Amino acid sequence: MPDPLDTIAAPVRTESEVKGSRFLADLRPVTDLEGAESVIAEVRREFHDARHHCIALVVGPDGQRQRSNDDGEPSGTAGAPMLAVLRGAGLTDVVAVVTRWFGGTLLGTGGLTRAYGGAVTDAVAAATRLRRRTVERLAVTVGHEDVGRLEHRLRVWADATDLAVVAPGTYDADGARFEVSLLPGDVDLVSTLLAESGLTYQLEPLGQAVRSFPA
Repeated sequence: MPDPLDTIAAPVRTESEVKGSRFLADLRPVTDLEGAESVIAEVRREFHDARHHCIALVVGPDGQRQRSNDDGEPSGTAGAPMLAVLRGAGLTDVVAVVTRWFGGTLLGTGGLTRAYGGAVTDAVAAATRLRRRTVERLAVTVGHEDVGRLEHRLRVWADATDLAVVAPGTYDADGARFEVSLLPGDVDLVSTLLAESGLTYQLEPLGQAVRSFPA
């Protein structure tokens, strides 16, 4: 599974003004097209007095689903430059809505393209970026007598290893089970660590998943 594109951690709203026209950019994280449509509808309701609500969205691990809309602006002057900014930033699972209040001065096609693209650029710059990586998930099971030593070894290793996470253990009558998430290239490292520990344990692969990390 290749690493997916990055996303953002939380909604962002920025504002700019060009020759009297006000541009309000909303950049939100979403998980699917339905979520994006909900955001668009919400912004339209909130700013129902605005003349235009132009949109761009990218959804899917590889950004394979993309849409844009000029909402009455000249064709290609709003949605397309907004989408270009999202694609250029390498983001997915995001929707951008730029709301415009006309200020009385026509901006021309070039001016509109710069204004809408600039509005989304400002929002992307203000957002907290999340890196998303494909990780391997492993389960390590150990008897009660070795729980403390195993957990200590795993957590010391995870603290020293980029993007590795050890979940809190779960306990039953036979012992404890710890789930570990790590980069695929680190699987051999943790296997070696456990083999050299002298502990009696069971190692179970749980498959791959996607995790988000602050950039």
